[in-house]
Amino acid sequence: MGDPKDPATEFPLALASEEHFTKVSSYLDSIVPDGGRVLTGGLGEGWSVLPTIVVDVPPSARVCREEIFGPVVAVQVFDTEAEVLAAANDSRYGLNAMVFTENLSRAHRMAARLRAGTVWVNCFFIRDLRAPFGGFGDSGVGREGGNFSREFCTEPKAVILQINDDPDA
Repeated sequence: MGDPKDPATEFPLALASEEHFTKVSSYLDSIVPDGGRVLTGGLGEGWSVLPTIVVDVPPSARVCREEIFGPVVAVQVFDTEAEVLAAANDSRYGLNAMVFTENLSRAHRMAARLRAGTVWVNCFFIRDLRAPFGGFGDSGVGREGGNFSREFCTEPKAVILQINDDPDA
């Protein structure tokens, strides 16, 4: 433990449970059979997984299709915005997305078209607790945060009454 900016600092990378470690390591086991390769990282000692960068995997690979919840990232190459949008939106998940660009028009265009509950532009995990938070598809239903939290924790009901002014009716 120590200063995260100091290269000599080592971080404990153990996952929370053996079950979680087994799940994350199963993704690492699938990389080579899926046609990819590990650029850096992999399994550590005990229940630890090193920060892992995976390349050359097809979009159909498990590491590209599922939420791993471990220190694993699959890097994919693209040539056009259309390719990126198609790949990013071809998922049953949609919690967060990130766009890194110096082009403000591109930032707005991509953010509008990405199917994600939060889109960060040139940043990561900056959160205003008043803003809605939630995902699309299998990444969640509804939104929380600010006024959205009140609705998230309630079950609104509509009651419709017809009032008749005729007392004999």
